[in-house]
Amino acid sequence: MYAFTLEQPKTLADAKRLTAGGAQALAGGQTLIASMKQRLLRPENLVDLGGIDALRGIQVDGKQVVIGAMTTHANVAASAEVRKHLPALAALAEGIGDRQVRAMGTMGGSVANNDPAACYPSAVLALGATVVTDRREIAADAFFQGLYTTALEPGELITAIRFPIPAKAAYAKFRQPASRFAMLGVFVAHTASGVRVAITGGGNGVCRHAGLEAALSKSFTPEAVAGVAIDAADFSGDLHASAAYRAHLVKVQTQAAVRQANG
Repeated sequence: MYAFTLEQPKTLADAKRLTAGGAQALAGGQTLIASMKQRLLRPENLVDLGGIDALRGIQVDGKQVVIGAMTTHANVAASAEVRKHLPALAALAEGIGDRQVRAMGTMGGSVANNDPAACYPSAVLALGATVVTDRREIAADAFFQGLYTTALEPGELITAIRFPIPAKAAYAKFRQPASRFAMLGVFVAHTASGVRVAITGGGNGVCRHAGLEAALSKSFTPEAVAGVAIDAADFSGDLHASAAYRAHLVKVQTQAAVRQANG
């Protein structure tokens, strides 16, 4: 690891001032610190957001669940409010990594990093959530822009994410055994605006699938998925799974998620 300086602000205003000067924000550090240890990244200045109380917490606001960016996976999984209003999100958080990762990793850090196999982006996209930053509000459909790429501008910080409460929702993933990332994961949601399906682990980043959404809008059942064409060309292959296998898993995981959602 290369040498760096570490700032630990206690207010969002101080964090904004520091990141505006070019410093790298540090959330849970589950990706950033590992990359620094391998000397894949060399930030000279880090701004630890962990001491900013205003960035943590969970509350229900009308028909939405609002979660602070620095809320850990463990706290999302254990939250009585999330379990009541968004049980699919609580279950997703409970299945991330291992106990240590869940204790340190944060929702905002995961969403900002946008790992192509991360779980949270699929929930944000499928639920039609809104990413709230220190500058603006960004709809989920406009936020994720590809491999490790989002709509965030340099120095922009996620402060919270607002999740509309759906009629039904569930997440199913086929885990990569070592990392526990999604080899292929599918989040389905029956929302006020219709059915939304988001796929993670497929290759270039989280994405929606129009064919699955159309089929499930007509009949929100596992059987409706069977006739949907899944093109392997839309997915990537690697040492863990071929593109064709990931395309196969899309149907399998979508059917599993729909069964869970229908309870």
